[in-house]
Amino acid sequence: MPLSENPSAAFGTLAGDHAGIALGRAIVARLDELAGITDEPGVLTRLYLGPAHRRAVDLVSSWMTEAGMQVSLDGLGSLIGRYEGTTPKAPALVIGSHIDTVRNAGRFDGNLGVVTALEVVRSLHRRGHRYPLAIEVVAFGDEEGVRFASTLGGSRAMAGRFDAATLDERDSAGVSRREALASFGCDVATIPRSARSPADTLGYVEVHIEQGPVLEASGLAIGVVTAINGASRGTVALTGKASHAGTTPMDLRSDALAAAAEIILMVERRAREQPGLVATVGHIETPGGAVNTVPGKVRLTLDLRSPFDAQREAALGAITRDIRAIARARGIGCDIAMSYEAPAAPCDAGLSARLAASAGRCGVPYTSLPSGAGHDAMAFRGVLPFAMLFVRCRDGLSHHPDEFAAADDIDVAARVLADFLDHLAT
Repeated sequence: MPLSENPSAAFGTLAGDHAGIALGRAIVARLDELAGITDEPGVLTRLYLGPAHRRAVDLVSSWMTEAGMQVSLDGLGSLIGRYEGTTPKAPALVIGSHIDTVRNAGRFDGNLGVVTALEVVRSLHRRGHRYPLAIEVVAFGDEEGVRFASTLGGSRAMAGRFDAATLDERDSAGVSRREALASFGCDVATIPRSARSPADTLGYVEVHIEQGPVLEASGLAIGVVTAINGASRGTVALTGKASHAGTTPMDLRSDALAAAAEIILMVERRAREQPGLVATVGHIETPGGAVNTVPGKVRLTLDLRSPFDAQREAALGAITRDIRAIARARGIGCDIAMSYEAPAAPCDAGLSARLAASAGRCGVPYTSLPSGAGHDAMAFRGVLPFAMLFVRCRDGLSHHPDEFAAADDIDVAARVLADFLDHLAT
């Protein structure tokens, strides 16, 4: 059954309007206003369940109400605006992202997805148009994981996967998540009610800045996400023998830092050999290092990501074998400890194809690409179908105050999302 018997009546001047970017400008204006809500004057820092998060919830809630939505706050502080369909209590399509930020953040990460969805629904409300199903706009508050150790609490709860043990996690000030939720006005006893199923929820769609350089390098405003990469993270500890830099001949050294250098280049080479795989040594330290001492100890991090679990796991196996071989050849001790494993979260092929078709109808070129960063959408893996639409950001920059997406590109994403809704069930 088509979502709209007359799609053009819903977004007749929205999805198909190529002459102006009014919708993009409206979204940017709201993002600017939202960016003024911060825990730290002069920079944008909005932490989960903090004072700025509370004010942001109140502001977005007022916008949702103006857009004709019924607003509620769930047990984990996720704000939900429901735009009913023509049939009361019909299954809903959930669209959204998050409104918490990292410290000294940009204004687009997460907030863009919430405000874009909100503006598209506001356009529906202005026209008095409803679909046979409901649309729910959700503003999660726990995506960045800055305040507490775990993350994605809101989206995990909606997926029915919330771990109640995380309620006892404490922030740096000793405040537990449970206590913070109570202060925020949330009833943790209601958390199980947040869980969705295919019977009441058709799927989840998220618009987000790319947070990478691919779209900009390709000269494209948008991209349809294929999967959220799985990730493996850990540390490598190398133990050689510290000695005098002036008196130890080169052939008698056990230089842990030289071994680390060889390992870093090997990791880069392995990743370059396989399209889609990325691998990074992001941090390295040499305890006791000095200009006149052969390094005896090194500790480095390892981060591998891929949209394909088999590729990531195979690469991790090859890299760990090479690390041990390099250490052995140099007479260096080696201890590898992997501390984090997350499977890849493939986007739903059907929803993604519909986003691509909408881009085509809007006359917008696009590419398909994986997401190297984690998002709320990944919480729905295996529970609900989900899809993501990326928007180009300048220099691929994110988690930085200079993060920027152009109103033109945001307008394109909004028009594609509007067309997607119009044609979802056709």
